[in-house]
Amino acid sequence: MPSPTPRPDDSTVALRSPSRPQAGAPTVLKIVIAGGFGAGKTTAVGAVSEITPLSTEEYLTEASADVDSLEGVEAKQTTTVAFDFGRLSLPDAPVPLELFLFGTPGQDRFVDLWYDLSRGAVGAVVLVDTRRLESSFTSVSFFEDIGLPFVVAINQFDGAHRYHPEQVRTALELPTSAPVVTCDARDPNHVAGVLLTLVGHAVKSASAGPARPAATTTLQDA
Repeated sequence: MPSPTPRPDDSTVALRSPSRPQAGAPTVLKIVIAGGFGAGKTTAVGAVSEITPLSTEEYLTEASADVDSLEGVEAKQTTTVAFDFGRLSLPDAPVPLELFLFGTPGQDRFVDLWYDLSRGAVGAVVLVDTRRLESSFTSVSFFEDIGLPFVVAINQFDGAHRYHPEQVRTALELPTSAPVVTCDARDPNHVAGVLLTLVGHAVKSASAGPARPAATTTLQDA
């Protein structure tokens, strides 16, 4: 993975249009990391972030037992309740990039927060756990509805059956234009590769023009 560059001065931290970066500065892009409960969002942000990630994880309690199903992720003890934040610089990319990563809480009851986290994002990564594929449908539908480009990344959990990406595409009823890739959310190189796939997809989508009105919205549990 390309080595990170120092964080720019605070005056340059505001998100800038990809087409008009400041002279000599990397293009700054905001990316949302989404997916179902326990799909690996916090793990992905933590694996690739060059800074200590900001995490808002809290311990699961009996109070959430009726709304947070642990079927398939029985060992899970914490959950994101606001967002995760990390940063990745890619100075060796064809266009130097600085990526701001925002991981969403996975439960459907946080959908209102997903709108806030998607504001100003260039696109989203939807992490998928094939052991609990049904938990991915809400995230996929959300980004389709707001018109934000996204890629689906199949997080290959230890012991989980390996499905071909096209099988997952069919199961999620994704268009052929939406990239579907595999990854290990614990591996920084894998996560960086997924992020670059998303950036390429977002650029291609922008060149083709939005299929529907773009989101007017501007700002993964391990």
